Amino acid sequence: MLDTRRAVVIEDEQDIRVLLATVLEQAGFEVSTAGGGREGLALVQSTEPLVTTVDLHMPGMDGIETARRIRAVSPTYLVMISASTDEIDTLQGLEAGADDYIAKPFRPRELRARIEAMLRRPRTHNSAPPAPASAAADSQWLDHRGLRLHPQMRIASVDGRELDLTRSEFDILADLLNSGRRVRSKSELALMLRGSQHGSTTFVSDNDARAIEVHMANLRRKLGDTASQPRWIETVRGVGYRLSAAV
Repeated sequence: MLDTRRAVVIEDEQDIRVLLATVLEQAGFEVSTAGGGREGLALVQSTEPLVTTVDLHMPGMDGIETARRIRAVSPTYLVMISASTDEIDTLQGLEAGADDYIAKPFRPRELRARIEAMLRRPRTHNSAPPAPASAAADSQWLDHRGLRLHPQMRIASVDGRELDLTRSEFDILADLLNSGRRVRSKSELALMLRGSQHGSTTFVSDNDARAIEVHMANLRRKLGDTASQPRWIETVRGVGYRLSAAV
């Protein structure tokens, strides 16, 4: 039973709840469902799911609070789902610990593809204890102006201060560090988070681009960086983002 892929769907609308459960079951998950945040939190704690979907706007304990409480007790992959495409809702959902944000109405194929992409990414954040030091491990560190990141150990720090990053924030930062001064567009970063190959023509929606902007704003806040006077990440207006020049 340890190999069973479990999922929890937290959604107050029954038809959407059934649809989400069906999509996940077709993807090979054993699914439990809840109509509210408190019930859903209890299910996450009792079933330890690999994936959890949370509706943003629910009566009682809303999706933001539900996501925060889930993230405090579980490393489950968390997908926020909402009929709203407002930037503030995207921001709040991702700040609460969501790994992805999908707007209703969504295509079942898109949801399944995004979940499969998430499963290809490490499940844990960068809070795991460091592995024993070795020459090989030391060579894998990425360094830039006091910012250090180890892709395999999922550790990032700035000026000796460890950063508490979400999976998406960590992966974006690692991608930028690997790209150096080469500009990475919002579309490229969105496709990278999905696990798509560079140069893919896969469709990227306005909501995907907005999510990248939110991830970047959160990342800069945690770094203590600013868009106007960047120490680490520059915005190339109308194009995307790149690493700042070395000093």
